[in-house]
Amino acid sequence: MSTVVPEILWAQRSSADDADKNVVMLTINVPNLPAPPATKFDLTSTGFSFNASVGDESKNIASKSYSFSLDFFDEIDVESSKTHLNSKCLYAVLRKKTAKQEYWPRLTKDKVRLHNVKTDFDKWVDEDEQDDVEEDLSGGLGGMGGMGGMGGMGGMDPAMMGMGGAGGLDLQSMMAQMGGGMGGMPDFGAGEDEDDDDDEDNVEDTPAAPAATEEAK
Repeated sequence: MSTVVPEILWAQRSSADDADKNVVMLTINVPNLPAPPATKFDLTSTGFSFNASVGDESKNIASKSYSFSLDFFDEIDVESSKTHLNSKCLYAVLRKKTAKQEYWPRLTKDKVRLHNVKTDFDKWVDEDEQDDVEEDLSGGLGGMGGMGGMGGMGGMDPAMMGMGGAGGLDLQSMMAQMGGGMGGMPDFGAGEDEDDDDDEDNVEDTPAAPAATEEAK
């Protein structure tokens, strides 16, 4: 099975006094993304690791293994972060741990150029214009409250999928609402977007959770 690095899109907001507006919005694009445990997203305060095994012979979907890990520029608050999973992507709203008005200069801890990490033009707003944009930064993920006892997507019981009260999230509508200016964006390299020929979305909303210390076999 071939291993592929997924496309990572990101945008951010910052605030010194409103925690709900002090976030990183992360999208991991993978066509035909399966539900856990085939998809694993282990989140810590300093970074994340993502792994997914895709493939369905009955639907002529080739088997692929997606894998990627990343260290954040600064720490995030895992307990106040949320994730949303459907058949096209994993979307996460990550609460920044440090409350301040300034944007992160980049997503990654190290100043490196990653070809698969790109600015999310649909969600980006310039730092000096963000206060003028009215939007729901939770993306319909049921607020930014506590995460419950999931123990990480890596060890998540599939029966827990759909919890959190978010309901059917309309990603296209959310992206349109979050659209804004495109200037002032960090440069993570250009690249062609993957073509998604996916089945109808199977939407699940889950809170993010700390990385599990031991994956279920």
